[in-house]
Amino acid sequence: MTITDITTIPNTKSRYRIYIDEKFAFVLYKGELSLYDVAVGNELSNEVYQNIITKVLPKRAKMRTLHLLKNRRYTEKQLREKLDKGEYPLDVINETIEYLKSYKYIDDNQYARDYIDYHLNQKSRNRLCQDLFNKGIPNELSRVIYTEIAGAEFEDIENGQIMKLLEKKKLNKDTADLKEKQRLFAFLFRKGFSAETIKKFLLT
Repeated sequence: MTITDITTIPNTKSRYRIYIDEKFAFVLYKGELSLYDVAVGNELSNEVYQNIITKVLPKRAKMRTLHLLKNRRYTEKQLREKLDKGEYPLDVINETIEYLKSYKYIDDNQYARDYIDYHLNQKSRNRLCQDLFNKGIPNELSRVIYTEIAGAEFEDIENGQIMKLLEKKKLNKDTADLKEKQRLFAFLFRKGFSAETIKKFLLT
């Protein structure tokens, strides 16, 4: 394996992209270049390569994600994106994610449950599901969890949210004419409420 190129990564401190046989292989820090005798034109032994791929990078990826998790929670998708942005090989990313799952450092099911529980009275069901979908959690799972948490109070919860939104806008559905109700419908639909829920609210 011949090291054919080494390039710096813009806006980072002492990180370099390493290319082996004309293909991108991994990222190393400046000190590691000398430690593993990495220089353009040098041969990289299989032993050193395997050490980097199976020990150095996985350890670094785990430390990176654990550092991130100290400050806030993440979904699997979010952490995969962080590691991908850090240019870790896919095998290293997969290994890191499995490690985090095994110790329950990430749990998408619990993440969705906590997110819905916290925002239950602030966001519509559809908006909650969309937010979680963007974080990598399937709509099917989010809807099941929402139903478990909201239960039979689903309509009362969303009606209460709609009333608060209209109060903030100083709008009154009882005195609104057809044109105003159309504007109300569009406004509430953009907030994530279903057409069925909005129609029921405006007609009652």
